[in-house]
Amino acid sequence: MKTAVPCYYHLDVEVSPERVGQVSRILAAHLRYWNLEMLAESVCGGAELLLRAIDRHATDKHTSIEMWWNRQHLITAVGGDDRDLRPDQDLRACLEHIAATSDGWGCCATDTGSKVIWFSQRARAGQRVPLVPKAPAPNLREGLQVPRELPAVTLAGPTNPAHGALEDAR
Repeated sequence: MKTAVPCYYHLDVEVSPERVGQVSRILAAHLRYWNLEMLAESVCGGAELLLRAIDRHATDKHTSIEMWWNRQHLITAVGGDDRDLRPDQDLRACLEHIAATSDGWGCCATDTGSKVIWFSQRARAGQRVPLVPKAPAPNLREGLQVPRELPAVTLAGPTNPAHGALEDAR
């Protein structure tokens, strides 16, 4: 029997508007690596909402993001070091969206006073989203006109008139 090998990823980031998109792409790349690309939209969307809210409301922009995959659930946690950030007031709209799009979520404080918001998604290992085939872009060969072929008789015709008379005599 094959045992589930858990996967873990940790990222520390100073939140800024331009870093939010970068972090989202990094998380999506790890989800593809773990064969969880079907969760990328909801996980990256939730993480982006939290990071944008931290950028708007927090005074300390240092944030840690962690993902755990145990072959059944993916848990994503975003922790900020700002003690003054209030999830119940500053992050209400963000948390409502996360609650609506995840299988479970929660918020807790650490020993240092920072807050951690986590949410989970259920998935099966190896479940893949089928790729949609795209029409190929035309290349140079498709754009050029192919010259008409000449009939074989024209190409093999006699070039010497004496040679043609010899064939007629046969």
